Amino acid sequence: MVRSWYELSDYVTLKRVGGLRLSPDGRRLVAPVSGIKPDGTSFGTSLWEIDPEGRAEPRRITRSAEGESAPAFLPDGSLLFASKRPDAESEDGGGAPALWLLPADGGEARRVASRPGGIGSVAVARDAGTVVFTSDTLPGTSGAEEDEQARKARKDAGVTAILHESFPVRYWDHDLGPGEPRLFSAAPPEGPAGDLGEPADLTPAPGKALLEADVTVSPDGATAVATWTTTGPAARMRTRLQALDTATGRARVLAEDPERDFGAPAFSPDGRSVAALLSYDGEPGGEPRDTTLWVLDAETGQGRDVLAGSELWPREHAWSPDSSALYFVADENGRRPVFRLDLDTSRLTRVTGDDGAYSALQPDPGGAALYALRDSWDEPPTPVRLDPAAGNGAPVRLPAPDLPLTVPGRLTEVEAEADDGTRIRSWLVLPEEASAGSPAPLVLWIHGGPYMSFNGWSWRWNPWLLAARGYAVLLPDPALSTGYGQDMLRRAWGTWGPRTFADLMAAVDAAVARDDVDGSRTAAMGGSFGGYMANWIAGHTDRFKAVVTHASLWDLGAFSGTTDMPPAWTAEFGDPDTSPERYRAASPHRSADSVRTPVLVIHGDKDYRVPIGEGLRLWWDLMRREVDAKFLYFPTENHWILTPGNITVWYETVFAFLDHHVLGKEWKRPEHL
Repeated sequence: MVRSWYELSDYVTLKRVGGLRLSPDGRRLVAPVSGIKPDGTSFGTSLWEIDPEGRAEPRRITRSAEGESAPAFLPDGSLLFASKRPDAESEDGGGAPALWLLPADGGEARRVASRPGGIGSVAVARDAGTVVFTSDTLPGTSGAEEDEQARKARKDAGVTAILHESFPVRYWDHDLGPGEPRLFSAAPPEGPAGDLGEPADLTPAPGKALLEADVTVSPDGATAVATWTTTGPAARMRTRLQALDTATGRARVLAEDPERDFGAPAFSPDGRSVAALLSYDGEPGGEPRDTTLWVLDAETGQGRDVLAGSELWPREHAWSPDSSALYFVADENGRRPVFRLDLDTSRLTRVTGDDGAYSALQPDPGGAALYALRDSWDEPPTPVRLDPAAGNGAPVRLPAPDLPLTVPGRLTEVEAEADDGTRIRSWLVLPEEASAGSPAPLVLWIHGGPYMSFNGWSWRWNPWLLAARGYAVLLPDPALSTGYGQDMLRRAWGTWGPRTFADLMAAVDAAVARDDVDGSRTAAMGGSFGGYMANWIAGHTDRFKAVVTHASLWDLGAFSGTTDMPPAWTAEFGDPDTSPERYRAASPHRSADSVRTPVLVIHGDKDYRVPIGEGLRLWWDLMRREVDAKFLYFPTENHWILTPGNITVWYETVFAFLDHHVLGKEWKRPEHL
């Protein structure tokens, strides 16, 4: 058990469970686990076996410098995974991710498939073992050899340019192109030394339709269903479900809606139905976005909303083994419980009754258990076993690497009433020493999204690192937070700043009314949308001693056309040419003259969701107004700070800035800066 994990030198070395995959017979549970590499400058992922019964200690089953990810079981219990590791039996030195197989009875992993552009997502037919995968392929090429020759010719010519003929051009932290994802299907290996069968190209000219695609395969391996994205009028993107014959590539539209998007398709175990998320982007001046569960006939495409009348937002889902029910998770009142929906009766049961936030649902094929990851603000993602038939049941924790952790303080809840009468709830992290006689300084942390809930553990923004240094941390769910019904979104849909600001101030008022919190020493900070609100706070109140703003939106009008996904903003705020007043009214930069609070600006140059121009403009606007400010700039990071050294200096700079302005300590520049 790690005890001093909240010291930065220990924190970055912790192993982090990032998913679960259960074998077809229910006897093996495998988890991708990230950890720091031996050189200490980056993270890598390996695969670990977790005992479903909880008796044995976790066991690492893959080990390479390049790491392994994306585990998927074949029907015989052998394990597929993706890795850039070199193949000892060929001249291939690695580079692009290939598909590897680890035999069910142990032994050495062997490479079973590769492509010049690498192998991305992988789906396996539960019964037949047919493997469907995505691979980045240059347009106009046919076959792996032609694709490889085209890549070599491009490299030899010194060409890095990308010609785009459709939207988008980049996503989160990476450029798109020049290749395009295609879907391939292959038979499973024959014999103990066999490779996958010859891959069949199911989508020879998809364009950008399969970018970030979700794929599922029918149990008999005959049909793959994938999300398929198209761009329509005014560059609006729509995602439908496309069914493809895995033998011929013959395609048909399984489901589409002109106003909604389908995602996360999953075949039922009996192969007769497909469940998917159905999402609505919202309308400027109208209803906000929403998500529901849709179940459709795998042959006809006829479907229905199985959560009609419910305001739960399903985040992910999984079928029961007998295909009669769906398990799903949804934000609810600052938690993310597991629910069971019986499809014949529409009966909805909350399976978990604790404060956890659940994910990675893996139903046992025999129906006796449901495996998942459970986290909360006082527990990192931890593999657990649940009783799928229970109502408000308790999890059984399974041994996992570097778990459990003991937090340096205590977790409680705070409730407030906004000026419009709405209940605003928050988590409050308190240091161990906080008391009436020694009240703790308070840091307000504002979540991103904004359509999410502060309901679970965060490795990137971990409040316990501040609690270990004596700070209380307030984690509120203001307007636009999910898990409180659609009215919570309607309150600030398309307006953002004023309503959310009022909610946050009500939450802070409730926190500082406690005798163990010091209301005279406070700071505010947030990232992404949370950074937007930190900027709004800086321009609308002087109550805080310091503001930290990370990857933040500053000028909404400029931002809306340079972000990687402009359609998301036009869906909420409208066309910036015809409705510029919506953007102006919600833009923090209009209050720049009112900023008096010291500000720490943080931004990564490779951030494509909130481009670096937002951070540069914010920094310049603060400088020319002579605001006491600092700019922590990461040339090689993106929307998230992901490498160990940069994570360390991120926290060191935030700590030093808060200590200086909130606690009155002398400013101390971090060692490596």
